Amino acid sequence: MKVEQIYTGCLAQGAYYIESNGEVAIVDPLRETAPYIEKAKADGAKIKYVLETHFHADFVSGHVDLAEKTGAKIVFGPNAKIENYDAHIATDGEILELGNVKIKVLHTPGHTMESTTYLLLDDNGKEHSIYSGDTLFIGDVGRPDLAVKSDLTQDDLAAHLFDSLRNKIMTLPDDVIVYPGHGAGSACGKNMSKETTDSLGNQKANNYALRADMTKEEFIKEVTAGLTAPPQYFGANVAMNKSGYQSFDKVKEQGLVGLTPDQLEAVVSAEGALVLDTRHQDEFKKGFIPQSIFIGLDGQFAPWVGALITDIHQPIVVVTEEGLEEEAITRLARVGYDNSLGYLKGGFAAWKASGKEVDSVEQVSAEELASKMAGGDVRVVDVRKPSEYLSHRLESAVNAPLDFINEHLEKFDKEATNFVHCAGGYRSMIAMSILKARGYHNLVDVAGGFKALEATEAKKTDYVCPSTIDA
Repeated sequence: MKVEQIYTGCLAQGAYYIESNGEVAIVDPLRETAPYIEKAKADGAKIKYVLETHFHADFVSGHVDLAEKTGAKIVFGPNAKIENYDAHIATDGEILELGNVKIKVLHTPGHTMESTTYLLLDDNGKEHSIYSGDTLFIGDVGRPDLAVKSDLTQDDLAAHLFDSLRNKIMTLPDDVIVYPGHGAGSACGKNMSKETTDSLGNQKANNYALRADMTKEEFIKEVTAGLTAPPQYFGANVAMNKSGYQSFDKVKEQGLVGLTPDQLEAVVSAEGALVLDTRHQDEFKKGFIPQSIFIGLDGQFAPWVGALITDIHQPIVVVTEEGLEEEAITRLARVGYDNSLGYLKGGFAAWKASGKEVDSVEQVSAEELASKMAGGDVRVVDVRKPSEYLSHRLESAVNAPLDFINEHLEKFDKEATNFVHCAGGYRSMIAMSILKARGYHNLVDVAGGFKALEATEAKKTDYVCPSTIDA
């Protein structure tokens, strides 16, 4: 038996490869299928099952493409209602045979009503590991507010989750390995650990939501406290996972078209395409195509795309470091942005060499900003999350969280100079690009963000532990 976690940091997402005696099950695959197919080929094995723990909201699964390419059977748990493709809707307690091992279906509603945990039984029938999707994370559980309907409230879902955890998961042996769907950085939970696997026994001892003496009422209150609005693209991803999608191969073929600067301008004009610059923020600040939006591949690229580009069908052309064009198009497709129409051939250097207009970002050091603040009133805008801002900030800074920056444009003064910072520089550069595209030009980025500002003499609030803040 072979078990491998395939973790993708950009999405904080774990897919799983389980092989036994020449048969493979893939749990919650990403959109690009080649890595799974190649891994099975190297093992001389055949992919038999594609196991889906639920209809994912934060990424588009590769289940449809993988099944079409391998003949594997897609499996969902009870209550799953699919459209436009074939899948097996398993029953609670059903056993799936895989080589010399078995996989037991445990229906664990709560995050969503079709949420399912897969229990792997080894060659001897012993409980080995669970693939818990968004039901159980390391240090947390799935948020219960994403599948709310007219007859199903957030509290109703939380109550289902309480029962699922106590009746289906916490009854398993302590040495069972927990393989969750996500780790720290995912928006599918609120307090996930940076660790991506653990024993169930450790989770019973340390995960706040598995506390043995916790009542259902206490559980509901704790798991629903402090939830922020989910990113806007979640609903669109759920719909794609339910009803199917365009082949990823076709998405790549359409997007991997090199464009000259003139051709890029023509596509932008004819199709209303957005120019998405994915280079490092230090390169972007030096020069970029006017009106382009920066979201760098080096950060949490896909979640920020999903949060900030409000139309999932938006035509997009990308600017990347040379050689990273396919990477950018792949990451866009992972969250359902399939309408890539090409990339700038030769990168930004080609645009600059063409003599076309170039924009740039003004930047100051943290020490320079601190000096300006000591000399008088300075407008500082902090684009970190509210919990970060409330935890520790410059006394005079106002908060305009990047996640919802379009709702906070009034925090920026079109006439006065705005000094903008985040924690380290990635998010503030995204904010700067969005604001410039909307006609705000009195903007100065603070190099190094709040991490650098902490080391200066600028007046700051007292530190408050983020875990104590309900924001």
